[in-house]
Amino acid sequence: MNEILESLHRRKSVRVFTDQPVGEVEKRAILEAAVQAPTAGNQQLYTILDITDQSIKDTLAETCDHQPFIAKAPVVLVFCADCRKWFDAYVEAGCSPRRPGPGDLMLAVEDAAIAAQNAVTAAESLGLGSCYIGDIMEQHEAHRELLHLPPWVFPAVMLVLGYPTQQQKDRPKPERAAMEHVVHSNTYRRMDGEELRRIFDGRTGGEEFCSWMQAFHRRKYDSGFAREMNRSVQAYLRDLEEEEPV
Repeated sequence: MNEILESLHRRKSVRVFTDQPVGEVEKRAILEAAVQAPTAGNQQLYTILDITDQSIKDTLAETCDHQPFIAKAPVVLVFCADCRKWFDAYVEAGCSPRRPGPGDLMLAVEDAAIAAQNAVTAAESLGLGSCYIGDIMEQHEAHRELLHLPPWVFPAVMLVLGYPTQQQKDRPKPERAAMEHVVHSNTYRRMDGEELRRIFDGRTGGEEFCSWMQAFHRRKYDSGFAREMNRSVQAYLRDLEEEEPV
């Protein structure tokens, strides 16, 4: 296994960082790697917000499901799916562009996520840990105001980065599902109950499948933050239909 593959297999989420600051050289290298990511039609349908204002970090730590470690992270990056800048460029060139639609937004989200993963891989190569924060998609109104997001700009991904503590380095990486359950040949194969149970063999901490799954359902899928995330994403989709081009 080569160095890049080893890094991809080794990488895990880090939520506790040392006090060591991340230098500007390292941060620039991470951002430069991000903007070299694959992108649809070379459009780079994203804008990266480098959050250096501590008051904004403090607010995000609360609005993103009350996670204090966000405020303590040396580097906080928000990757916004950006359908605005190309629309504005079309207008500047004398075009009469249609308003962006859900397909445009989804393509921009893909671009933003790919750029974020490049940043994660670059950070790992420099000895930094990282954690994705999906909760940035929540709190539509608050985040739009906090980050001055215009219509058709959606905060798709947030990353926190820093040097991991020794405890975080030593913490085992959660086991992933076996390839046979994830990779299907040619067409989608819906799994039966027996196979669904096998996915979680050895991954429930010794707890019985049904009780573990029911607890996970309550904690994640049926949680308040999941419902808020859906509400906020629906609000951004309404923006595509209701906001007037400016």
